[in-house]
Order: sequence, then structure tokens, then C-alpha cells
Amino acid sequence: MHGYADNKTALLKRLRRAEGQVHGIARMVESDEYCIDILTQVSAATKALEAVALSLLGDHLSHCVAEATAQGGPVAEEKIREANAAIARLVRS
Repeated sequence: MHGYADNKTALLKRLRRAEGQVHGIARMVESDEYCIDILTQVSAATKALEAVALSLLGDHLSHCVAEATAQGGPVAEEKIREANAAIARLVRS
């Protein structure tokens, strides 16, 4: 079972909302809306996806990494490396 299993419904709801925002942005571009208005919506969609990413990261740390740390050894080291890489990707984006 994945760490986000308990939050799956909420994550899917957030993702559907972000998907709707992206479709709305496409419609705005098709309709030649004002650039700043489109950028505002892009920012909102980006924040929505960042919220999903942070939720997934938190679930991963509290479930997958915590379990691996309890086991110790190479499994724990790998999960910690994996979490560090995921955090680095989020920070860069």
C-alpha cells in the first residue's frame, strides 16, 4: 500500500480541480484573453499542483520513509536518498 492511500480521494479531487484550471487556461489562450489574466490562472494551477506534490511528499515521508527507517540498513538509506532527490526536484521546479 502506498503512503497516500488514506488521502487518495482528496488528492484526486485536487488533481481534478487543477485539470479544470489548465483547461480553463487553454480556453483563455484560445479566446485571446489578456496575458496577465492568463498568468494569474497559470500561477493558481501551479500552486494547486504544488499542494498535491507537498501532500504526496508528506505521505511518503511519514509512511514509506518511516517504515524503511524502522527496518534500517540499505533499505532505509535508499528511501532517504529517494526522498532527498524528490525534495530537490520540487525545489528546482
